[in-house]
Amino acid sequence: MTSQPLTPSITALILDIEGTTTPIDFVYNVLFPYARNHVEDFLASHRSDEDIAGLVDENANDVQRGLDPPALEGYPRVSVDAVAAYVRWLMDQDRKSTALKSLQGKIWEEGYRKGALQSTLFADVPPAFNRWREQGKMICIYSSGSVLAQKLLFANTEAGDLTPFISEYFDTNIGGKKDSASYARITASLGSEPHSLLFVSDITEELDAAAAAGLQTTLCVRPGNHPQPQLVSHRVIHSFDEVLP
Repeated sequence: MTSQPLTPSITALILDIEGTTTPIDFVYNVLFPYARNHVEDFLASHRSDEDIAGLVDENANDVQRGLDPPALEGYPRVSVDAVAAYVRWLMDQDRKSTALKSLQGKIWEEGYRKGALQSTLFADVPPAFNRWREQGKMICIYSSGSVLAQKLLFANTEAGDLTPFISEYFDTNIGGKKDSASYARITASLGSEPHSLLFVSDITEELDAAAAAGLQTTLCVRPGNHPQPQLVSHRVIHSFDEVLP
């Protein structure tokens, strides 16, 4: 792996969550199981036409593609059990679905409110947020999880509420994280020049897409992260202590 120096022109940092600010274990061993185990209870008491309609549309597309998902028929009277079965099927596919992520975020919101969930961050994240704010840098989040889920995660950390540090949140509504057009849209949304933005992620394909859009990039290598290609053109860090120290 190679490490490229950052240019001094950075005005904003765009951060991935899973494997970058937050251990993958927390996402897969705490958040995902919580959503899986509480989907029926949530749908029974908070059934939303918007949530159901989005999942029904996605289900119909999966059927068309021959993916053989659990069936969702008879909308709007589709049963809670049928929706829950499809939600779990989507989770098993690790689908970055806007409809799925929206529902998960609402389930987690209830879990945080009840005190059943508290977010885990890497220890270097809170001091880095404080340092970057003192430097006048903007901090943004870009994750496959919904904006609601992102805000909940940073509002309920072991270090307290970190949302005052964060200026903008982006999710799959702006596009997929492996699509360079998504980063062009983020750049336009922030009213920034691409080279003034730094995207930090644990996935090289996402960094490749950001670099193609002109952003500066950094690969975050953390304990428990999935191995990435050894030859990459992105700067490599193991801690936020290495980013704009």
